[in-house]
Amino acid sequence: MKRSEISDEYKWSVKDLYSSDELWNNDYEKALKSTQEKSSFEGCVMDSADTLADALSESEKDDYITERLYVYAFMRYYEDTSDGTYQQMSGKAQMLAVKMSEKYSFLVPEIMAADDDKVARFLDSDKIKPYRHLLCDMLAKKEHTCSQKEEKLLAMASQMADSPSDIFSKFNNADVKFGKVHDEHGDEKELTSAGFSVFMESRDRNVRKEAFYALYRQYKSYINTLAASYYGNVKQAVFFANARNYESTLQMYLSGSFIPESVYTNLIDTVNNNLDKMHDYVSLRKKTLGVDELHFYDIYAPLTSDYTVKVSYENAKETVLDALKILGDDYVSQVKKGYESGWVDVYENDGKRSGAFSWGAYGTHPYIFLNYTETLNDIFTLIHETGHAMHTYYSNETQPYTYAGYKIFVAEVASTCNEVILIDYLLKHSRSDEEKKYLYGHYLEQFKGTLLRQKMFAEFEMITHRMAQDGEVLNAESLCGTYKKLNEKYFGKDMVIDEEIAYEWARIPHFYTPFYVYQYATGFSAAVAIATKIINGDKEVLHGYREFLKGGSSMHPIELLSLCKIDMSKPDVIQDALNVFGSLIEDFKKI
Repeated sequence: MKRSEISDEYKWSVKDLYSSDELWNNDYEKALKSTQEKSSFEGCVMDSADTLADALSESEKDDYITERLYVYAFMRYYEDTSDGTYQQMSGKAQMLAVKMSEKYSFLVPEIMAADDDKVARFLDSDKIKPYRHLLCDMLAKKEHTCSQKEEKLLAMASQMADSPSDIFSKFNNADVKFGKVHDEHGDEKELTSAGFSVFMESRDRNVRKEAFYALYRQYKSYINTLAASYYGNVKQAVFFANARNYESTLQMYLSGSFIPESVYTNLIDTVNNNLDKMHDYVSLRKKTLGVDELHFYDIYAPLTSDYTVKVSYENAKETVLDALKILGDDYVSQVKKGYESGWVDVYENDGKRSGAFSWGAYGTHPYIFLNYTETLNDIFTLIHETGHAMHTYYSNETQPYTYAGYKIFVAEVASTCNEVILIDYLLKHSRSDEEKKYLYGHYLEQFKGTLLRQKMFAEFEMITHRMAQDGEVLNAESLCGTYKKLNEKYFGKDMVIDEEIAYEWARIPHFYTPFYVYQYATGFSAAVAIATKIINGDKEVLHGYREFLKGGSSMHPIELLSLCKIDMSKPDVIQDALNVFGSLIEDFKKI
């Protein structure tokens, strides 16, 4: 379907950012001109507390407009990745962000080079007060900050460093074609990356099998190219980690949110110590489906034989609004307003980027990007991205620009908390054992997909990055071999390890944002704990959660979660979530 064929009521109102491309171009030219002019603060940032505050203010103003330009360009590009106009605009926005980074590359090194006593005196200044938390975080990374000249070079290099991600995006969203496969009625349908999940959830095994082989046949045919692309992304991460004197890429990426490496390793170790629960789930799936051999094209098939759920987008919205009443009138009324005023881009169209996300720029409402196909999963996707959007809304409303953006580590808490609330709501309103069984099956899938499988992704990243850091070359053979072994460990003896699954890593976009996916698992675990307490009527946790949503980056992620009585420095939260997973398996067996 062409985008022009979709009604405007189902498209996001990107014009709330810029009402026309012309206005975007006007701001772009102004911002570009700014990058060509040397900042008046270069060389004198630390002359006084007032000068430092003014320099930070100027940098923020330029960052603000750059962000808006970047978000608009890429939102338009994601609407149709084959559109040359927005390919060009997104490229210009990307270049502008690099140039703006280059312009202010002097800022951090000058601050870092200052005498500690001087910095301490400045921090006591009233004018510096709005930036105190920012500066303290900056100074905490002093040993990883390079000289002014080096920082400028690193800023310039970041444009090249984005190439692997850009190449993969264009390949995966615009270039690769999977051909046509047959649906349950024998009709030919175009297979897309975004629509693959629909075929995988079919009750017809032949449909699942055909789509599975059709998809991975294409990835296999390009596997050497995709391996080179992934290796390129890992190499750029290793380069920046070495340049900034980090012991590893893992340490570098976690340091941005002040997350101890123990949080990552606790996740890996705790899940690995509980893989018996995953193996039990695989055995349950094999038995429930009644198959002699369980293949990877069976792993998303519904666990009920005669219960189907097809939900229109309108009904999905109403369900979400009703389920979220537990979070308070203000939360629900704002969600409703957002749904009615252009927050959401709903349906798939030709060239549209796959997947779903929430995004936006400070000063404008958040946006939600979907590829809605009327499945139960789509309701969960809607409420998930709504959680992100509301987190953004509350943070932007409460925090100044400096602290409005929240770290990825806590981002998945807000979204997944909504999912847990939804599954509880749906279970309480179930009208039959079959419906309950269906919902339990879905909840189990959430645990499998969000906690356990994302952990497997996280372990793959940890292994492959370590290999590269140790001087090993990452190629198709080593990457596929590593991924296959993880699947064998993860799924156990009751799963047939199809050759095709070894190529799955090649289609995961999140791998191009290193050490991102683990946060789905940690976020899910924290969300299960928070949502359970809210559902059980814990008013203190509900209040803490509302403050958490407003916190932005005014506190470190670990501190923000403590508002909700969550301690992520210990493995207990992960273990408690896995215990819930185990109990759900037993509950399912009893229905």
